Amino acid sequence: MARSSHPNKEIEAALRHAEANGWQIKVGGSHAWGRILCPYNNDECRCGEFCITSIWSTPKNSGNHARAILRVVNNCSEQVQLKAPRLKKVE
Repeated sequence: MARSSHPNKEIEAALRHAEANGWQIKVGGSHAWGRILCPYNNDECRCGEFCITSIWSTPKNSGNHARAILRVVNNCSEQVQLKAPRLKKVE
């Protein structure tokens, strides 16, 4: 079943990025629009601190909230380990 889309396009784009990286989105809740859940959710993944992140329906600054979602997804320690290491430029 398809989830409902977020009313803000910047946040919706960040949520699509999270889904593309395997994060699960649960819509609903009391004050939050929903939550994103890390697919790796283990003890070594930054102590589990960022494995669940709230998505606000009407944040004060939607651009900053979208960037914060992207930062959580992109800085997931398990995901960073899966990416290929960057090679240093030899001069």
